[in-house]
Amino acid sequence: MTTDIDRPLLGILLMTGFCVLAPLGDGMAKYLGAAIPVFQIVTIRFLAQTLMLMPLMSISGKGGRGWRMTRRVFWLTMVRTVLHVSGLGLLYAALQYLPLADAIAIVFVMPFMLLLLGKFVLKEEVGPRRLAACGVGFIGTLLVIQPSFLSVGLIAVLPLLVALSFALFMLVTRLIARDTDAITLQAVSGLTASVVLVPVMLAFIGSDHALLAPILAPVQATAFQWLVLLAMGVAGTLGHLLMTSALRFAPAATLAPMQYLEIPFATLFGWLMFQELPNGLSAVGIMITVAAGLYIVARERNLSRGKAPTPPRPMPLPEQ
Repeated sequence: MTTDIDRPLLGILLMTGFCVLAPLGDGMAKYLGAAIPVFQIVTIRFLAQTLMLMPLMSISGKGGRGWRMTRRVFWLTMVRTVLHVSGLGLLYAALQYLPLADAIAIVFVMPFMLLLLGKFVLKEEVGPRRLAACGVGFIGTLLVIQPSFLSVGLIAVLPLLVALSFALFMLVTRLIARDTDAITLQAVSGLTASVVLVPVMLAFIGSDHALLAPILAPVQATAFQWLVLLAMGVAGTLGHLLMTSALRFAPAATLAPMQYLEIPFATLFGWLMFQELPNGLSAVGIMITVAAGLYIVARERNLSRGKAPTPPRPMPLPEQ
């Protein structure tokens, strides 16, 4: 039987890894979206996740037992998968019209949503200092956003929908993270998504439907594009394994402000991959969000030193 205890610093470290890999994968998706339909990119992303994790299930010794879940965990995993697929699809679509850093910055109303969900839905403890730090980070995010809704129209709403999808996604993940391990959770999600998405993509091969073909019909990728697709799948899968593992060791409210670190990494990858640089106001906002995240790290370190360890919570064995 495996046990977990709250270890905030470990959760923060794992979430930082996610904050590096997530915008890197998004940058790859933005690059691919210029030539490959978003639906095909999302489908291959989850197919790669499945192909990566199914062997790990066998290597780790889980075998058939690893696929077993309680009814509650199974249905929450299905909900989580729908939120993940829809969130990525909306994000990849938005990236075709918005700079990488801007799109990620708009999405970052999500940690603020998650903080409120953690407090009022999960009844997690959120002190005034963390609320204040999250608020400061959110103000910094607003400085980074600077979107012109008049110039991009309703496309600017897409990252807000992404934020809502991912906030609910992380909330569901927190609900089941201690009832199943990260590899099993991601493998089941990847397999479920692939079972639904792959047949739809294959059904539209060669389609000339005026409305659906540009979205659903797959195209022939070049060898280099296949390499990027593979790398995107690896980055996305590993990143979400880190995120899921982080939620096993720290409350969602603790990790929410840390995700602001995605913004400077998104800015870096936007510059390296697309020669996109934020203006002066955006740079100020980025510094504010990073400062808020670092404050949370220092705050959690102080709390963890002065607080007695949380009693371990046993993880239920899979159903027989």
